[in-house]
Amino acid sequence: MAPMKLYGSPLSWNVTRCVVVMEEADVEYEIVPLNFGTGELESPEHLARNPFGQVPALQDGDLCLWESRAICKYVCRKNKPELLKQGDLSESAMVDVWLEVESNQYSAALDPIILHCLIFPKLGMATDQKVVEENLEKLKKVLEVYEERLTKSKYLAGEYISAADLCHVAATLSFHATPHASVFNAYPHVKAWWTGLMARPSAQKVITLIKPSS
Repeated sequence: MAPMKLYGSPLSWNVTRCVVVMEEADVEYEIVPLNFGTGELESPEHLARNPFGQVPALQDGDLCLWESRAICKYVCRKNKPELLKQGDLSESAMVDVWLEVESNQYSAALDPIILHCLIFPKLGMATDQKVVEENLEKLKKVLEVYEERLTKSKYLAGEYISAADLCHVAATLSFHATPHASVFNAYPHVKAWWTGLMARPSAQKVITLIKPSS
């Protein structure tokens, strides 16, 4: 069977979010780089893969998918359903809850900080420190919830690692490249959880992918 094709750049934490899960699921895949500067995202070929002209996009045979978390769920269902706890209604529900939290609470606070501290300066754009500070306060409130949760279980959904944990890796790696990584130090259970995730080969793979450009 031909490997899955993941379109995008390792510089995108939405792309590497998928990479972490694909590595954990032991999927054969290849990353197909796209040139952001030449308008390749708006080409008819890419729009056929992702109608919004964004990354990532996944091609698996005749199937094309977009949206990183949907791609992650597909990869798990096909190759390692235990990462979604399929077959156990209550456990799979908790995975779903924390996947939603990652998207709507955690990344909602994290992404603006990464954009203003890492991406905008590379593009010659100014960092709006007010936006950074506002989202750092949001992030701290989110991390308080995580800290409380992780006093009760090793991982977010329970005593088992799941896609909910793995989907945090890529963006958190980017956040730790900002001047605000020390925020995690105030939350010992969160920090221990993160240290454990960082030790996994899937996280190390992402570090290898992004390090040459960091």
